[in-house]
Amino acid sequence: MLDLFDGVPDEDSQHQDRIPQELASTPEDGECARVIRLVVRGTPAPQGSKSYMGMSKAGRAILTESSKKVRPWRQDVKAAAEQLLAVSGGRPIDAPVVVRMVFTLPKPQSAPKRRRTYPMRTPDLSKLARSTEDALSDAGIWADDARVVEYSRLAKVYPGEDPDALSSPGAVIEIREVV
Repeated sequence: MLDLFDGVPDEDSQHQDRIPQELASTPEDGECARVIRLVVRGTPAPQGSKSYMGMSKAGRAILTESSKKVRPWRQDVKAAAEQLLAVSGGRPIDAPVVVRMVFTLPKPQSAPKRRRTYPMRTPDLSKLARSTEDALSDAGIWADDARVVEYSRLAKVYPGEDPDALSSPGAVIEIREVV
């Protein structure tokens, strides 16, 4: 299993070492499934709509992201993934994968402090996954995000309100190769 942490110890470190049972299991035939685990710090941002800016000289449409927050998030994810690949000497996964993504979002000041609340407003969970998948593709973690065949968990949570939540905004991403 490959791990990458940001190196900053915090109160949620006991959860960072926990591997969900479905990701810790190995195939019956003794072959070992590759598991990649990333902890990315930063504010998760959704892949938004694109705005048409005109045509290039090559005849292609020029599109720009409508959200200014998606670029920094994708850079954070890509940097963490590239660092993991550099440290591990890993190669891109070119097999089916099961992915687990838990996004920790900043809790609004107006939210109750003494009871669990759910981030049921923006950003859209599927768009968070899409921006993160694209960043992982850009980093070379997998050959293409089409390799994702299943999500074992896809969630957005607030700090301290879920066993997989980080203490600050970011994401825990686990990718298990299906063998």
